[in-house]
Order: sequence, then C-alpha cells, then structure tokens
Amino acid sequence: MTAMGVTSRRRLLGGLIIALGMMGGLSLAQAQTPAPGTPVAIATFAGGCFWCMEPPFDKLDGVRATISGYTGGHTQNPTYEQVSEGDTGHAEVVRIEYDPAKITYAQLLEVFWRNIDPLTANAQFCDHGDQYRSGIFVHDAEQRRLAEASKAALVASKRFDQPIVTEITDAAPFYPAEAYHQDYYRKNPLRYQYYRYSCGRDQRLHALWGEAE
Repeated sequence: MTAMGVTSRRRLLGGLIIALGMMGGLSLAQAQTPAPGTPVAIATFAGGCFWCMEPPFDKLDGVRATISGYTGGHTQNPTYEQVSEGDTGHAEVVRIEYDPAKITYAQLLEVFWRNIDPLTANAQFCDHGDQYRSGIFVHDAEQRRLAEASKAALVASKRFDQPIVTEITDAAPFYPAEAYHQDYYRKNPLRYQYYRYSCGRDQRLHALWGEAE
C-alpha cells in the first residue's frame, strides 16, 4: 500500500508516546463513563484518520465523548502498528457517545458525510488502505434505516457524478486505540494541524462540499 499518511503520523509520533502517556487530563475510562442517569447512545463512524474525526463531533452539543479506535476486523485487541499495516481488516473509527435528547443520529450523519470523501474506496485523503475506508457501523435497525436513507438522499441529490462507496455495515467489536491517540488534536495542536494540512484533508473536503459549515 502507499502509506504517506501512515509515514507522516509515525514520524509525528516519534518520541511522543511516553510523554503523552504521562500527561494529565481525562483518562479513557473517565471519558467513557457518563454521569449517572444520563441517557447515552453510541454511533461509530470511519472516515480515515481518527485524529481528524474527533474534532467535528466534539464541538456538537449533546456529544459526551469521542473515542478513537478500531473495528470491523478479525484480530482481537489489535495495536495501531498492526492496523496501520493493513492486515487486520479493521478500520480506524471514532466512537461517539451522545445524548439522544440533545442531538439525533440523523444530525450526526449530516456531520459525518461532510467530513469524509465518500467517493474514494479504501482510502481517505493521503491515507491509503482498507484501514482508512469510510464507513458507518450501525448499532441497531433504526440506525441502519437512517444511515441508508441518508446515503440514498445523497445519491438522489446528484451532487456527485461518481458512486458513493461509503459502506454501511453492522457494528463489530470495538477496540479503543492507544491512549496517545485520544484527543490528539488537543494534546498536539501544531503537529495535528501539520498532519491535517499535509494530508490535503481540508482541501479535498472544500472541493467536495464547499465552505465548512
């Protein structure tokens, strides 16, 4: 595979893993634990680099947490190195915990589409391989209905003259990514922005969707 994005991220990660593991802030366990009595629903989306999929959802009212991780593969407890080699079948994903009384799954889908390239199979921006495929991993029949309806609406809009290749599949076991990947854009804003720009993500999103909303 051509892995410009993987190489870029490995370079950025060099020397940072130990330091990040010692940083303060919310632990992954804390991030996944809602307040008692708070309704929580789960959405799981794949849109290439999970670093870049956290920010658009974190800013939404009603989203409690975003967790980067891996799903859809055949290896138990995969590591980042294994997934990035493309041999486990997993996709990099963001798992979203949200309050359905404040934000709907349909609204999350709208944000999802505008943050991916739905026209390119087994790649997103500079990252290539099926670990970077775009996808919607549905957790129940209602999510599937809404996901398929949103995809059908996008096709019917004739916005694009190419097929929409984003997959809609049943949710599979989810494995949280290593701690240093969580909230990477907050922990390392300059390195994150450099990676995002060099990967051409915003340039391609602008070409596909126009100005960011």
